[in-house]
Amino acid sequence: MKNKKSFFIYGPCSIDTEANLEYIARNLKEMGVKYLRGGAFKPRTSPYTFKGLNYAGLKILKRVSKKYNLKSVSEILDVSYLKYFEENIDVIQLGARNMQNFTLLEEVGKLNKPIIIKRGFMSTIKELLYSIEYILQQGNDNIIICERGIRTFQQESRFSLDITSIFALKEKTNFPVIVDPSHSTGNANWIMNASFGVMAAGADGLMIETHQNPFVSLSDADQIISLEKLKKLHQKVIEIQKIL
Repeated sequence: MKNKKSFFIYGPCSIDTEANLEYIARNLKEMGVKYLRGGAFKPRTSPYTFKGLNYAGLKILKRVSKKYNLKSVSEILDVSYLKYFEENIDVIQLGARNMQNFTLLEEVGKLNKPIIIKRGFMSTIKELLYSIEYILQQGNDNIIICERGIRTFQQESRFSLDITSIFALKEKTNFPVIVDPSHSTGNANWIMNASFGVMAAGADGLMIETHQNPFVSLSDADQIISLEKLKKLHQKVIEIQKIL
């Protein structure tokens, strides 16, 4: 584990203001984190909820990440946004809803940028692997796989965190496998323990939503942890890595 590259990707679900994002970035830099995530275009189940700052959000993320020498991470929704993401974002994320957007998969496969692909919440491991092939066929093998939970019959958490996917994906690919405990649990109180579990299971990193004041977050407030809790969480997962 000592020579293994880790991917800890933290930041707000939705970028709200530049001042707030800068505050988060400054704290992440002090923690030794290298990746700053922030949602600019938000796919929302309800059309009446906040859908992001769009292009303005990308510009904010670019400025802040550059200022603190962090790698920017944001989710792309459509091929029409490719130009803006290529110009402003370091790591492009494909969300669960776009895991089988084959046109988008092929287009990001042509870019010289790392791609995070999230497993669809109704998708099998085999379907995820086929989606990755669409990217690979275009020449881009700089891929990070993200398990974000799947939909099952249980209703206690937002989704069901499939820890076995970590084992399966590591057996079938050589790509890093990270986990998003924010979306899989949907509960800020469970994120810390879920993070410990997946890191002990061999995950290569985490994608976690954080905000200095989660209660005023413009999206997914229930699953966002404070920076104070994130700092404790991050310190402990680093300790877990050292043991493995």
